[in-house]
Amino acid sequence: MADTATSFPGARMREQVDDYPGQAVLEHVNVTTSAARETARLCADAFGWTIRWEGQGKLGGHSIHVGTGGTYVVLYTPPEDLKQAPGEGQPNHVGVCVRDLSATETKVRAAGYETYAHADYFPGKRFYFRDKGGVEFEVVSYA
Repeated sequence: MADTATSFPGARMREQVDDYPGQAVLEHVNVTTSAARETARLCADAFGWTIRWEGQGKLGGHSIHVGTGGTYVVLYTPPEDLKQAPGEGQPNHVGVCVRDLSATETKVRAAGYETYAHADYFPGKRFYFRDKGGVEFEVVSYA
């Protein structure tokens, strides 16, 4: 049986966060597309990436995570009835991985941003916030 503390797809992010103390590390970018499966195959073939995870997206629809053991791209296809879905090819959100989620959230709130969509499920905890320009960030910790 695999050691779940080191065998989940984002396990290498712990090491990357440790390598850059005091800094956040880019984990993933989420892009809306109507051709997720085709794009995932292209990324696997062209870049040597693997599909790390696949399943239901945050707002419904379908997501495919494709990349390396550390960083990846989420290819998100929204459900047909999601009117506020961003346009195809546009980033949905930017994901960053941090060592101390609570400390980071304190900093985000202190800067005047509201956090939401808190979740605690294997393999880590996360929250989201939007910057003033409307860009959504997902902050995750595997600590």
